[in-house]
Amino acid sequence: MYKIGDFSKMSKTTIKTLRYYEKEGLLKPIHVDRNTGYRYYETGQLVELSKIISLRQIGLSIKDIKSILKGYNIEEILKKKKEELEKNLTLCHIQLSKINYLLEGENMKNEILIKKIPSYMIYYKDGVISDYSKISEFVLQAGEECKISNPNLKCITPEYCYVSYLDGEYKERDIKIRYAEAVEKMGKESDTIKFMETEAITAVCIYHKGAYDNLRDSYNIILKYIEDNGYEIMDNPRECYIDGCWNKENVEDYLTEIQFPVQKR
Repeated sequence: MYKIGDFSKMSKTTIKTLRYYEKEGLLKPIHVDRNTGYRYYETGQLVELSKIISLRQIGLSIKDIKSILKGYNIEEILKKKKEELEKNLTLCHIQLSKINYLLEGENMKNEILIKKIPSYMIYYKDGVISDYSKISEFVLQAGEECKISNPNLKCITPEYCYVSYLDGEYKERDIKIRYAEAVEKMGKESDTIKFMETEAITAVCIYHKGAYDNLRDSYNIILKYIEDNGYEIMDNPRECYIDGCWNKENVEDYLTEIQFPVQKR
């Protein structure tokens, strides 16, 4: 038998770590002297310690290691850890791609966000506008039409509303759009106002500050990011109007969030 100091040298493990493993019930000394409190280990315990260290090195928790040492199915624990690591690896790749993006030229001024947008119950109106200057009018009209058939319907707090373009291509005139706003519950439909529950999405997003005339610049930035970082666009982009003519006097203070539903290729 070997004292804890000698066993520490043999196993290349600190005394502090050995005491911690003892406290957690992972590796107890083969003998503890009642008079001196000295702890003794056997060479056979080097194999046990090696297994514990190996499992710790792949990131398993003390709880998981205890389960394995008690005979629990190691394959299930390792699969669970594998899924966790793969998820973290994906997150690391996303973070790295964002860092690389921000380090390029003027991109520090154009922060890209990856968001999880939950499912919502929405009312929506589809229609055609003659040009982009008619968006505000269309939005206000949709709200009024919804109130007529649903006078007591409440929007969620904080508000979530957006416009999406349904043509599948850029058009300057006769543009088919949808205005949608999240509400607390489904309401009564009419000829123009419909209700549905949206799917939860992952979205690549960018905030656009200023006039709507310059939205194209922000679209170009976000589309380049999507292409460079291996994303695939899954649905029509959404323009969320956060600040606009209803609460800001200067167009330079308008704030719009562009959201592209995506998934990794």
